[in-house]
Amino acid sequence: MHLKTMNLPYMNNWARKVSLFLIILGLYGQQISLAQDTDSPAASSSAETAEEKPSGQVLDKIIAKVDNYIILESDLQKAYLEAVSQAQQGMEAPSRCQIFESLLINKLMMAKSEIDSVVVSEAEVIIQTDQRFNMVLQQFGGDEETLIEAYGKTADQLKSEIQDAVKEQMVVQKMRGVITEELEVSPNDVRKFFGSIPNDSLPFFSAEVSVAQIVKKPEVSQEEKDKVVEQLLSIKEKILSGESDFATMARQYSMDPGSKVQGGDLGFFRRGELAPQYEATAYSLKQGEISDPVETMFGFHMIQLLETRGNTFNSRHILIIPSPSENDIKKAERYLDSLRQQIVEDKITFAKAAKEYSDDRETSDNGGFFTDPGTGSNRLTLRTLEDPVLYFTLDSMEIGQITQPIRYEDQDPRTGRSEPGVRILYYKERFPAHRANLSDDYEKLKAAARRKKEEDILSNWFVLAKEEVFIDIDPQYDRCEVLQD
Repeated sequence: MHLKTMNLPYMNNWARKVSLFLIILGLYGQQISLAQDTDSPAASSSAETAEEKPSGQVLDKIIAKVDNYIILESDLQKAYLEAVSQAQQGMEAPSRCQIFESLLINKLMMAKSEIDSVVVSEAEVIIQTDQRFNMVLQQFGGDEETLIEAYGKTADQLKSEIQDAVKEQMVVQKMRGVITEELEVSPNDVRKFFGSIPNDSLPFFSAEVSVAQIVKKPEVSQEEKDKVVEQLLSIKEKILSGESDFATMARQYSMDPGSKVQGGDLGFFRRGELAPQYEATAYSLKQGEISDPVETMFGFHMIQLLETRGNTFNSRHILIIPSPSENDIKKAERYLDSLRQQIVEDKITFAKAAKEYSDDRETSDNGGFFTDPGTGSNRLTLRTLEDPVLYFTLDSMEIGQITQPIRYEDQDPRTGRSEPGVRILYYKERFPAHRANLSDDYEKLKAAARRKKEEDILSNWFVLAKEEVFIDIDPQYDRCEVLQD
């Protein structure tokens, strides 16, 4: 978005550093990726030549220490290449020194989180890690062998890398929240911020649209659920008869990509960390015993209890998720067609129908409207829409139109699987391209004003925090002048 750079000319040195840090953190927040181990450009012996892209192989080494946290040359290289590849059109790509500085700030926050006792839930870290790993695995069709071949690492090694990155991201975000928890932005703050921007520097916004949806996820019929139960019982019979073993069956049939590569093994969990139905069933088993199929919000599980230790237990499972039949999908279409007719006849507004009946929680609370993740505004550019099918559907619609029910594929963030869905779209409004102004762009300007206040607060925090931890930087990066006031 344009607003990411609109206030850069008015920042002091620290604010520029913090701004980059926020951008880098946001970039990692969208997707923590795993860089493949290929021949990487080596960093040169000075900060100046480090800006270039020389060839050769990296001899990995520690380039900075912040208390017990380290930054490797390879960490910098991966972050730099990712930042360059994701730099938005029209924006200057960050330098290696800037990326190095953002990594150092992350480690500073990690170190300070220990001093200030700011922690995140290990269970939440594990859940987030599994979701990210599942997304990566789905990019390779759920095939573990293809994934291992692509990255040259085992599934355990990849999950460990993701978990470290996820934990750091969560801690840093929580630290930011603690540091800026009293931050407020008033209408007067927004007006002052807007007034501080010279007229010739006001950003130009592309055309924007306001679009809403009502989603209906097809309900899987009992007939389809019964098929899954029968399949799991058949698998159980093969295991009990000695024809196969649990781990082999899990690798072959389980739809949980995070655990299937481990033979279904989930590792140890405490009470209350897994789905209640799963946990109750696991605790009812004797060690080594295999359950009958049990249903949770994720699908149907067949569970084997491996071990209990005090208030924790280790189990493995085979998860099979039933898919809706064609009749199930048609039923969802008929439901939305009827709801659409009520909206067209003014018996209910689209926003109220979305809040009460839509199955998409990300949009339903906002009356079904898609929002810009950076500003929270209901207005967003067409290129912000990540779904190309949605983009082309809007291109053929008239303002004020509500579509007939449309089938689409939605990715489940818990499993990374594509699931069928049905939705109706409402094209409420279109806003032409224009120069920024308070009337049309208040939410964007408010978000930018908030970022500016965050930058000021974090700048002051960093100046004090860097005196409380041990920081050692490789002489090679002295010329980057990181953490200078």
